[in-house]
Amino acid sequence: MSLEKLTNAETTIMELLWDNERLTARQICEQLYRGSKKSQHGTVQRLLQSLEEKGFVHRDRSLGVQLFSANMGREAYGGLMLESLANNLTGGSIAPLLTHLLEEKKLGKAEIKRLRKLLEEVPPRG
Repeated sequence: MSLEKLTNAETTIMELLWDNERLTARQICEQLYRGSKKSQHGTVQRLLQSLEEKGFVHRDRSLGVQLFSANMGREAYGGLMLESLANNLTGGSIAPLLTHLLEEKKLGKAEIKRLRKLLEEVPPRG
C-alpha cells in the first residue's frame, strides 16, 4: 500500500473502523450523522470508495450487506505518518521528535515505560 495521507473526513471514518471490527455504510452514517435530517449516505459511500481505492479499507461483499473493515491499524498508520514527518523535517531521524515529546512532557508514564521496554529489547547497531 502506498502511503497516502488521510483527509479529515477519511480519518473520522477510519477512527470508527479502528474502534469497531466491521461496520456497514449505514452504521457509519448513523454514527457520524446522528440526528441529521439530511441523508449523508452518498457522502459516506464516496469516502469509503476513496479509502478502498487507497487500500485502507476492505469491503466484504460475501454477505447480503457489505461490511467494511480497516486494512491497517491505527498504530501502523500513525507510525508510517511519523516516519514520513521525520523524513520531511529531520532527515529521517525520529529522535528529535521523541526528544521534543519528552521535553514537553507530552508522554505519560505508561508510554515512557513502554518506550523504555522497547529500547531495552532492541539489539545495538553496528
